[in-house]
Amino acid sequence: MNVFQLEGTVLIVVAFALLAVKVFAFVSSLMFSTESYKAADKLTKPAWCIILGIGVLAQFALLGSPMNLINLVLTIAALVYLADVRPALAGLYRR
Repeated sequence: MNVFQLEGTVLIVVAFALLAVKVFAFVSSLMFSTESYKAADKLTKPAWCIILGIGVLAQFALLGSPMNLINLVLTIAALVYLADVRPALAGLYRR
């Protein structure tokens, strides 16, 4: 296996991992009600769904290049959702 094959394999693995993260964040954003986003004092549900949905679509469209600027920005958005917004929304339902 030469260096270029290894690089290609690593990029494909990274692309699919980022796709999985974005799909999980998108599906998670659909699970909570609009009122939950307001109660948690976060960006609205439609805004998060649009941002994360565009992230999933961009990941599919740019699958060969997971490290371009668009994918990086949308990956950061998905990670912010998972690290900040999702725990705040889930905390509303814990008793």
